[in-house]
Amino acid sequence: MCGRTSCHLPRDVLTRACAYQDRRGQQRLPEWRDPDKYCPSYNKSPQSNNPVLLSRLHFEKDADSSERIIAPMRWGLVPSWFKESDPSKLQFNTTNCRSDTIMEKRSFKVPLGKGRRCVVLADGFYEWQRCQGTNQRQPYFIYFPQIKTEKSGSTGAADSPENWEKVWDNWRLLTMAGIFDCWEPPEGGDVLYSYTIITVDSCKGLSDIHHRMPAILDGEEAVSKWLDFGEVSTQEALKLIHSTENITFHAVSSVVNNSRNNTPECLAPVDLVVKKELKASGSSQRMLQWLATKSPKKEDSKTPQKEESDVPQWSSQFLQKSSLPTKRGTAGLLEQWLKREKEEEPVAKRPYSQ
Repeated sequence: MCGRTSCHLPRDVLTRACAYQDRRGQQRLPEWRDPDKYCPSYNKSPQSNNPVLLSRLHFEKDADSSERIIAPMRWGLVPSWFKESDPSKLQFNTTNCRSDTIMEKRSFKVPLGKGRRCVVLADGFYEWQRCQGTNQRQPYFIYFPQIKTEKSGSTGAADSPENWEKVWDNWRLLTMAGIFDCWEPPEGGDVLYSYTIITVDSCKGLSDIHHRMPAILDGEEAVSKWLDFGEVSTQEALKLIHSTENITFHAVSSVVNNSRNNTPECLAPVDLVVKKELKASGSSQRMLQWLATKSPKKEDSKTPQKEESDVPQWSSQFLQKSSLPTKRGTAGLLEQWLKREKEEEPVAKRPYSQ
């Protein structure tokens, strides 16, 4: 399933991260609709407004269906046929939509039949693994393997908003398949756009954390086909809905458990006390480098391919407990990790066979 995400990029950075080529091969940036409704956050939960990509054709009848719009939408689909005046009175959960029942449930079948397909944008999503023998659950941050970037001359933590914008400018956004709908209040008022995230059986790498995962669209071709309802039929689009092994993750602190907490600490890697001794993946190490680098070099915007060092063969990810004292504050937390990573070389791990 998917019940919590992070999408904290500033609006202009998020826009650049969504650059694409239209049907004529021209490089474009998506245009925003209702940009003021976008609120960046490290800890987004259902019923919050989150950015989604969709075809311009949904808003303009004569538009090219390959052109894209970014629009903040409410997480948790409100069906167009809902008759109550308050969306929160919906009696069933529409945060997620199971791929195996998508054509059986009216709430999802109707908008899907109308071509209301969207791509939900996020830095990554959080999932909780149940700890055997206890009532506790360990949170993980799950995201695409990231492009390697050259280190700049500075390794200090990026504390200012200006530096954070530069640090995250190369982050590859997670692109999740979704369905949206438009609901009009019975007594009149503004139309509410809302969405659900399609889920599938987890890939082998995530199955020990949770048995479900979002349907991730891995690459520009998959994103384009899912969005372009003018050219790609529902039957063809549904062939894109499946799990992917091109994913990585790391354990995070329980700070993320409370959705009111909105700090970088929500997605910063932490150590776990376990019997096995494994080291952080290449992608989580690169994320730490980005968090601590003030001006990384701009990388090629092509879709990164899975590399041997990028997708570790982990059924569960456990890290050796740090001997460093706990230090409150994001800069202190990341400095501890950066200090430790300098002393340890990452262990390369084989990717899963496809």
